[in-house]
Amino acid sequence: MKKNIPVSEIMTSDVITLNSTNGLETAEMLFKTHKIRHIPVVKGDTIVGMLSYTDLLRISFADSINERENEVDAAVYEMLTIEQIMVKNIISVTSNTTIKEVAEILSKNEFHALSVVDANKLSGIVTTTDLINYLLQQF
Repeated sequence: MKKNIPVSEIMTSDVITLNSTNGLETAEMLFKTHKIRHIPVVKGDTIVGMLSYTDLLRISFADSINERENEVDAAVYEMLTIEQIMVKNIISVTSNTTIKEVAEILSKNEFHALSVVDANKLSGIVTTTDLINYLLQQF
């Protein structure tokens, strides 16, 4: 296995983002449409938080089929904001951080995505899925 490969080799650089003024319904739609599980929340180019699909599921019935539960979701979504449920104290890495260092950070924490920030600007996102796909390519 190659050593010292930068995370820029496996990160997603065309990142779907939200801002804190977006609604939770918008977030749910982005999660489902793009089949993703983490969305950085930005203010301009600066990341201010991370919203995960799991965060959204904790407050809703986003995965259900029942139409009545969709009405409940709409009510919950109107009561809460992205800013209230997103994780604010996020850990970021730079695009030069090695894949090994990213794996170490993710293995020691209870989250599954890291923002990649260069010069205070969001450059990408790297997830545990990116790491698994990288490892699979090594075989």
